[in-house]
Amino acid sequence: MRVAAQVVKDLELNKDPSFIADVPNHSKVGEAHESVESAAEILMKRLNIEPIKDSRLTEVTYRDADPARAQRVLNALVDTYTQDNLDDVFEAATTAADWLRGQISGLRGDLESSELALHQFKMDRNILSVSIDDQSNMLRGEMTQLGQALTESQTRRARVLARLSELRKIPADNPAALPARELLESATLNALRASFVEAERTLKAQQAEGRGPNHPSVRSAQAQLDSVREALLAEVRNVLESCTRDAEGLEREIGGLKRLYDAAEKRALDLNLMEIEYGRLRRRKETNEKLFSLVIERSKETDLTRALRINNVRVVDRPQVPKKPISPNIPLNIGGGIAAGLVLGLVAAIGREQLDRTLKGPGEVERELGAVLLGVLPAEASSPDGRGRRKRRRRGNNPTEPVELPNIELRVHSRPTSGLAEAARAIRTNIIFMSPDNPHRTLLITSAVPSEGKTTVACAIATTMAKAGQRVVLVDCDLRRPRLHRVFNQANNLGVTSALLDKSAEDRIAVQTEVPNLWVVPTGPLPPNPAELLHTQAFRGVLERLAERFDRVIIDSPPIIAVTDATVLSTLVDGVIVVVRASTTTKDLVRRALKSLSDVGSGILGVILNAANVEDDSYTAYKYYAYGESYGTLASDAQPPASTSADHVGPN
Repeated sequence: MRVAAQVVKDLELNKDPSFIADVPNHSKVGEAHESVESAAEILMKRLNIEPIKDSRLTEVTYRDADPARAQRVLNALVDTYTQDNLDDVFEAATTAADWLRGQISGLRGDLESSELALHQFKMDRNILSVSIDDQSNMLRGEMTQLGQALTESQTRRARVLARLSELRKIPADNPAALPARELLESATLNALRASFVEAERTLKAQQAEGRGPNHPSVRSAQAQLDSVREALLAEVRNVLESCTRDAEGLEREIGGLKRLYDAAEKRALDLNLMEIEYGRLRRRKETNEKLFSLVIERSKETDLTRALRINNVRVVDRPQVPKKPISPNIPLNIGGGIAAGLVLGLVAAIGREQLDRTLKGPGEVERELGAVLLGVLPAEASSPDGRGRRKRRRRGNNPTEPVELPNIELRVHSRPTSGLAEAARAIRTNIIFMSPDNPHRTLLITSAVPSEGKTTVACAIATTMAKAGQRVVLVDCDLRRPRLHRVFNQANNLGVTSALLDKSAEDRIAVQTEVPNLWVVPTGPLPPNPAELLHTQAFRGVLERLAERFDRVIIDSPPIIAVTDATVLSTLVDGVIVVVRASTTTKDLVRRALKSLSDVGSGILGVILNAANVEDDSYTAYKYYAYGESYGTLASDAQPPASTSADHVGPN
C-alpha cells in the first residue's frame, strides 16, 4: 500500500479522472477529487502479483482501460518498489552496523573475563598443561593396575587357604593320606610317606605270620612305624605353619592394595568434579570467543553491504504496451456461462431427485415397496384439473353463469367414459382376478397418512363393482373424520355406531345411493373411543351380517400411522388395499404402514397409486383410452345411460 500511494503521488493519479473511471485517456469524464489513499486502493485492485512456481521470479500484471497508462503505471510501480527495497536494505544495514559496533566492546570484555577465570582455575587446582583428559587416563591406568594386583593377591590367598583346609583334614593315625599336590611339591613328604607305607607293610607282614605284639620282630616293626609316623606328622605341621604364614602375608598385601585402590578412586572422583567446573569455564570462554568473532565478521559484512548498496530485486522484463485488449473475452464468457448453467442445472436436478423421497411412478411402488400394484388413478381422481383446483364449466349462451361440477368421489358414476372410470375398472378387474374362486368379500381401503384420496378410491372401486352387477355396500369406519355421508348427501344420525348400540337398527343403516346396486353405511354419531369400539364383538357381528346381505363390503378407514383404527379393522376383513398419493407420499411412511399391517397378520392385496400425472412418460402403460373425451377435460352435464355393456357384464 505504501508503494501504491507513492506511485499515485508521483504520477498524480488521484487527479486523473480517466484513471479513476478506468477509461481511455481521451474519454470525456468529469473532474476527479479522490484522495491519495482512495486512488491507491483503486490501483491495488487492478494489480495482480503472482510468484512463478519453482523459480525466484514473480510476475506483476496491471489491468487498465488505457494501454499506455497501464505501461506507465506498471513501470512506476516496479521502479518505486525497487528503490524502496534498496532504501530498506540500506537502512537495515545501517541500523545493524550501529548495533553490532555497540556489542563489540561488551563481548570483548566478556571474552577477557572468561579467559582470566579459566587461567585462575588452573592455578588454584595446580593443573599443568596436561589436559584433564590425559590426567584422567593416567589415573584410570593406575586404578586398572591396582585392581589387577589386588585380584592376583586375592587369588593366591584363596589357593593358600584351600591348601590349609586340605592339610588340616589329614588324620593323625594315617598321615599317609596326603593330597597329591603336596606330594608333588615336597620331596621330603614324598620320602617320609614312602617310608611310612613300607613300615606299615612290614608290620602287617609280621602280624600275618602269626606273631604277637610282644614278638621282637613285631615290636621292632611297630617302633619303626611309630618313628616314621612322628616324622611324617612333624613335616606336615611344618607345611601347615608355612602356609599359615603365607596366608597372613597375603592378607597384609591385600589390605595395602585396597588402600592404594581407594586412594586412587578418591582422586578420580575429585578429578571428575574438577573436570565439570573446568569444562564449564572452558565452554564459556569458547562461546564468548566464537560470539566475538561472529560479531566482528558480521560488522565488517554490514559495512561492506552499506558501502556497495546491493539490491536483491532486479527487473527481468520491462512491461510493453499491449497491442490488443485481454478482456472481456465474450466467446469465453458466453461458453463458460452456458457450461456453468448446464452443470448447475444437472446438479440441481440430481440433487432434487436424490432428496425426493416420495413415490412418483408405478415402478417405484413395486421396486421400493415390494408390494403388488393394483392400478393407477389419474390426477383427476383428486381434483378435476389435476392441480387441486375445481374447474367450473359455463353452460349455454350465458358465459357468466357458473355450474358446479359433481363430486370427485362420484366421477366414475357421472362420467363412465372418462379415463378415471377406465382406470377404476382396471383396478376392479385386478382385484377380482386375484382370487376368482374365493373372492374377497370384505375389503378395507386405507392409506399411510391423511389426504391420500382413500375415500375417493373407495367410492371409485365400489361404483365400478356395483356397475358390474354386484350388490355393494360402502361402510364409513372413519369414526373421527367421516366423509361418505357428505359424498352421497345423506344424514349421519344413523350408521355403524347406531347398530352397535341398537341391534334392531342394522336393517336401517344401509342407505340406497344414486348409483345402482350401491348402498352406503355412514358412521352414525361419533363415539369418544373409536379404537375400543372397533375391537368389540358387536362390531364384528355387524360386519358379518353385512357380508351376508351384500356381495361386497368395502370399508373406508382412517390412516394407518395416524391412529390404530385401520390396523384393528385390517384383522377383520379379507383383504387390505393401501392408497398412495403420487409425488406426495414418502417411501418411508408407506413402508411403515405396510409393516404395521404385516405385524398383525393382515392380508395385503396391494397398493393403488392415486393422483398420478399420466401425461408423464413413466405412465405410458396407464394412459387409458376414453370414449369421446380425454381425462383432462370434462364432458357435458348430461347423465350417462342407465346401463352399458361394461356396467353389468363384469370386469373389463
